[in-house]
Amino acid sequence: MKLDRKEILAALETITIAGEGKNMVESGAVKNVLTFGNEVVVDLVIATPAMHIKKRAEDDIKKLIHDKFSPEAVVKVNIKVETPEQNPNQIKGKPIPGISNIIAVASGKGGVGKSTVTANLAVSLAKMGFKVGVLDADIYGPSMPIMFDVENEKPLSIEVDGKSKMKPVESYEIKLLSIGFFTSPSQAVIWRGPMAAKALNQMIFDAAWGELDFMLIDLPPGTGDIHLSIMQSLPITGAVVVSTPQAVALADAKKGVSMFLSDSINVPVLGIIENMAYFTPEELPNNKYYIFGKEGAKDLAADLNVPFLGEVPLVQSIREAGDYGRPAALQTASVIENVFEEITRNVVQETVNRNESLPPTEAIKITTMAGCSAVKK
Repeated sequence: MKLDRKEILAALETITIAGEGKNMVESGAVKNVLTFGNEVVVDLVIATPAMHIKKRAEDDIKKLIHDKFSPEAVVKVNIKVETPEQNPNQIKGKPIPGISNIIAVASGKGGVGKSTVTANLAVSLAKMGFKVGVLDADIYGPSMPIMFDVENEKPLSIEVDGKSKMKPVESYEIKLLSIGFFTSPSQAVIWRGPMAAKALNQMIFDAAWGELDFMLIDLPPGTGDIHLSIMQSLPITGAVVVSTPQAVALADAKKGVSMFLSDSINVPVLGIIENMAYFTPEELPNNKYYIFGKEGAKDLAADLNVPFLGEVPLVQSIREAGDYGRPAALQTASVIENVFEEITRNVVQETVNRNESLPPTEAIKITTMAGCSAVKK
């Protein structure tokens, strides 16, 4: 029996390579089909080197030709593996329409004030004229509802383009979502990693965030499951690492920087912020006491060749402001307002620098620092 090349090619449209949504002809995996009497040669290119994927593709092609055309046919399948070239600057994850920049705020160690810094960065950005959202990704210890005085609020359900979405809670012109909105203050969240990741994905992709210039993600301490889930789910613009000058905190901060810069994650580190840098008593405003060490985070930034974004002093009013649900950066004409404004400007500038280094095919989100208010939509 003489085999027809066009008929075989059409028949191959019924086979899908494992892991791909399109059939092997439509996906371009089938590069050539040759027939010589009762002999068929199929040249195939696939993206995965996995042996079981290659074997299954070969078996499926042979079975199809034997069943549909001739059980006596001699079928030869040549399989070549071509792994897509990885672009080191390529943004990973699924983008959220309308959100220009996503900044992960992290710390290697708990208790260094990461959430406090996140809240005040958000407020400072909003005061500069940016549209800001905060995702509280600390599933096991959410604190944003307290810091923004919205503990008793609940996200509403609204319809967007025919789909039901969560409407983030708003406070001080910041859009907020946190697992804390869905649990009581005394309730412990006892979830394994996959369940926590699912909850995060719902807050990310099932929410009506609208247009945002910046989304800040308050990550949990450490380098674990939640961090990986976030990096896989979202195109993170860059990461900010918070640390105190204390040696034990710096050791963990170094691990945090290393995680973001690792080959498997490859998220740019915008810089390091030193929290609790020094203590100045109210009655001795010119004195600085370096309780946790001096300039440890600044030195670490220099050692790791990442930007140093600034230092936040150990001030009682910052703690009180967080406890009362009114971030300290809202205090007009205050030293603390100036401190966070300077740090926030540095974060914005480093975001500008990062975006300017993206490949031409990627959209440049922030285009200028003029007035800290111009963001390209």
